[in-house]
Amino acid sequence: MTTELSDAGLEFVSDRHLAMLSTMARDGAIHQIAVGFTLHDGVVRIITSDGTQKVRNIERDGRATVGQVDGRRWISFVGSAVIERDRADITLAENLYAARYRQPQPNPKRVVIRIDVDRVLASVGLRA
Repeated sequence: MTTELSDAGLEFVSDRHLAMLSTMARDGAIHQIAVGFTLHDGVVRIITSDGTQKVRNIERDGRATVGQVDGRRWISFVGSAVIERDRADITLAENLYAARYRQPQPNPKRVVIRIDVDRVLASVGLRA
């Protein structure tokens, strides 16, 4: 999936920006929250605590979108999401997060939201 991004797009998703994660709430409304995310090998990863609303939403309905914006530049990743609880998956996500943002604080309840990207939408110049 990263092959769909231009060099500017790859840089944009590597710079320190927050994004908005959208999931489907139980009542059908869109639940949106600010997150840090990483993109690696076509997969979006978000670290979070188990039991949060976003985790419960994904467990019930695996659709998710992550969108990042900075001025006129924007990008959205749309795909199927799952919750990963395996220690190796969490460690990978923590390491990727540390490289983009900062070392995350220890969290024994940490899980990973994994979004397998099906579609990328972006402003001009961010796609290859």
